[in-house]
Formats: sequence, C-alpha cells, structure tokens
Amino acid sequence: MWNRNDFKTLLPVPIVGMVHLPPLPGSPGWGGDMDAVLAEARDDAAALAEGDVGAVMVENYHDVPFFAERVPPETVAALVLAAAAVREACGGLPLGINVLRNDARTALGVAAAVGAAFVRVNVHTGAAVTDQGLLQGRAAETLRARSAFAPGVGILADLRVKHATPLAERPAVEEAADLRTRGLADAVIVSGPATGAAADPDELAAVRDALPACPLLIGSGATRGNLSDFLPAADGFIVGTSLQTADGGGRRRIDPRRVAAFTDAWRETSDKEQR
Repeated sequence: MWNRNDFKTLLPVPIVGMVHLPPLPGSPGWGGDMDAVLAEARDDAAALAEGDVGAVMVENYHDVPFFAERVPPETVAALVLAAAAVREACGGLPLGINVLRNDARTALGVAAAVGAAFVRVNVHTGAAVTDQGLLQGRAAETLRARSAFAPGVGILADLRVKHATPLAERPAVEEAADLRTRGLADAVIVSGPATGAAADPDELAAVRDALPACPLLIGSGATRGNLSDFLPAADGFIVGTSLQTADGGGRRRIDPRRVAAFTDAWRETSDKEQR
C-alpha cells in the first residue's frame, strides 16, 4: 500500500484532473462518432496538462444510466481507445481510470492495457444503496485481479461515495479503517454527497486522525475558494466540475485558464499552510 510520501512522489502536484468522456457506444446518449469522442478526450486532456495538473483520470461520466457493476464489451473497447488517446495527449502525466458505476476489474484491465498508474473504485468494501441499486464491495476479487494482470496499479477507494448511502450506517472512521486495513486501498477518497458538492472538513480531519499514514484525497467539490478547508489533512484533490466551462453546445469542457487558476490557488494555499 502507498503511504503519504509515496503519493507525493507520484504526484508532486497533487491535483487529478478529470476527463469526463462523452457518451460511449451502447449508452443511450451515444452519438455514433467515436472519432469525435476521442478528439474531445484529447482536447480535455491537453487542457488539463496545459494547466499543470499532476495527473489525469478518465471516466465514462456520460454513460448514464450506469450499469451497477460489469460494463459490456463495447464500453470496454471504447474506454481503452479513449484512455490511450488521453495518455498520448497529457504529456506523460500519471493516468487514472474509473469505470462507472463500480467495475473495478474492467478499470484494472484498461489500466493494464494503457499503462495507467491507478484506478478509482467507488465501493471497494462494504455496501451502498444507489440509483443503480445495491453496490457491494469486491475487494477480495479486485486485489487478486490486480495481482494477476495489473501489479503496481494503485487503488483509490471511495469512503461513502457520492450519490450513495451506506447500507448500514457506521462511523466514517470505521469504514475508512476497513478500506485501508482490510480492503488494502492505496488511498482513500473523501467526497460530498453529489458531484460538485464539497466534502466535510470535519469528516476529513477525523479520517486523517484515524489513518495518519494513508493518502487522503478530496473527491468532489474542491474549488479555489475552499482549498484551505482541507489542507493540510488532504494529500490531493480529484477535480472536474470546477475546471469546466460551458462550450456553447450544451456540454461542459475543460478550460485551461480555470485549471491554471486552480493549481495556482493550490500552490498559494499550500505555501501558507507550510509557513
């Protein structure tokens, strides 16, 4: 498992910028043009790199409604193409894969195929009630699959992932401890209740006290204005919504000016925390 120094070595700039892929083949919103999907993915990845993020993560964000677990072959094929295109466009930055809603095995397979550094797993241990129904953690299967074909790929596991409710309520620190010590997560993600909603700084602080050596990331709602709420407890930030602007065609796209402003704000806030 990673410790905080391992994470800092991997991501000296601890900002993971999201590439929210357009609808992929087979999804209700699929537009029939894979070349257009790849072009958009490349453009967003290049914009993130231009803005100086530390890593880029790809996810099938617009494939709603999501399959609860295993995605079909057409989604896997499209994800491999898109992840390879993003890796080429982001200038050698570490790459992450998230296969929504909770397909950790496919994420690992894509990571192995394209040389990604980590995957995100929404429900790694425990169980959650979601709009896809009941999602159950499959840490035992995921860790064995990683050993078989994706050794070295980090697992970033969500604590109480957004758009979900734990099946059985327990203290967050107990759930976090299970993710780390029983699920062997390399890092734990603390998020708000929905996309773009900020995490609870008090919950983050409690998890930091319980897991002093574990990398902790903020998984939603980070903005230039609230970074100080999460430092120094947070080791990194996964950011999508606040780096996007509307493109005039009904979609939201990565804006390199917003990315640069976010990374500048992180540096300024981080420097203040270290003084």
